[in-house]
Parts: sequence; C-alpha cells; structure tokens
Amino acid sequence: MKKTIIASALFLSFATSVFAKDIVDTAVANGNFKTLATALTEAGLIETLKGPGPFTVFAPTDEAFAKIPKADLDALLKNKAKLSAVLTYHVVAGKVMAADVKTGKVKTVQGSELTVAVNSSKKPYSESVTTVKVDNATVTKTDIVTDNGVIHVIDTVVMPK
Repeated sequence: MKKTIIASALFLSFATSVFAKDIVDTAVANGNFKTLATALTEAGLIETLKGPGPFTVFAPTDEAFAKIPKADLDALLKNKAKLSAVLTYHVVAGKVMAADVKTGKVKTVQGSELTVAVNSSKKPYSESVTTVKVDNATVTKTDIVTDNGVIHVIDTVVMPK
C-alpha cells in the first residue's frame, strides 16, 4: 500500500511537470504565434518567459506581425536591443485576468506604460459588448491561462513611445 501511494505521488508530480505549459509553450502550441516565437528567440527572451513569473502577455498574432512592412520587420528582428524593447513592452508583471482589466496606464516590463481602454456598450435586445484596446491594438481573445501567467491576444504589434 505504501509503495502504491509513493508511486502515485511520483507519477502525479511527473505528469504535472510534463503537461504544465508556460507562456512560450502555450503560444507555440497555439500555432498563431510563429513570428512572436521567432522574435522571442532572436531577442533572447525565451528563458525569461519560461521563468516563474507570473506574467501577463499581450501577444500579437502572426497576422499582427504581418501588418509591419517586411523590410521593417526584418530590420527589427536583426536589432536585438530594439526587438527586446518592443517585446517586453507587450509584457506586464503579474497575472492580470480580463475581469481585472481597467482603463488606465499599465507599466510594462520594458519600463514604459501601455494605455488600456475598456469600452462597454449595450444595444437593445442584445448582450453587452466589451472592447479592450491596448495602445492601438484590440484584444481579440482573453484569459489563455498558463502555469506562469496569462496571455491576451492582440491584433497589432504595439510599439513603445
């Protein structure tokens, strides 16, 4: 009986560590963040976002990166310092769920502040609709929970001022 309990505890510990996904693993598994994963690798930020956190990441999709002219994106990917500044501008320390987001300024890991705007509207005979903007990007999906934070998907790459 004692051996069964110990074996079960070891299996649960192993299973939890194997199946738990951090921000990077979750984004890669999603399939819509290939450019973000490449950028994180080029900037040397993979290990940081695999760290304990917690982090809140406003993650631009591949379509968001595609809005940047190719020459500009290629140049950004080659400039590690500027790339790191842009990527860390998308990260906030702590785990901020959608229900906790409020209009105002939020300090990023990069050091600058993002402007968050929460707009709710209700039309007759329909549910209320809430739109969240982060600088000039619209949040398209919220609360992708990871073991070291949360991801909110945005439709545009935001740039620090």
